[in-house]
Amino acid sequence: MAYTVHQAKTHFSRLLKEAEAGQEVVVMRGKEPVAKLVAIDEKAADAPEKNFRLIGAYRGKISWDEDAFDPMTDRELTESGFGYMLDAPLVPRPDK
Repeated sequence: MAYTVHQAKTHFSRLLKEAEAGQEVVVMRGKEPVAKLVAIDEKAADAPEKNFRLIGAYRGKISWDEDAFDPMTDRELTESGFGYMLDAPLVPRPDK
């Protein structure tokens, strides 16, 4: 069934019942259809979203060495391509 916006606002509860019963409910603005009410499939409502991420899913699967977050030595910096950082000051000097 097709309803105007005014009819949809006035009889919204009835339109929801029609959608739940499997009928197609279309809301029209003038002669132009702008929305369709459809019932939510129970299986789809219970399914997780596509971008669902389970917290803790990788617990116990990722490991690192104890020294992974220790500062790098000068040699390690140079080998990693960060040798330019050896001569750079840690804090920029203020302009005088």
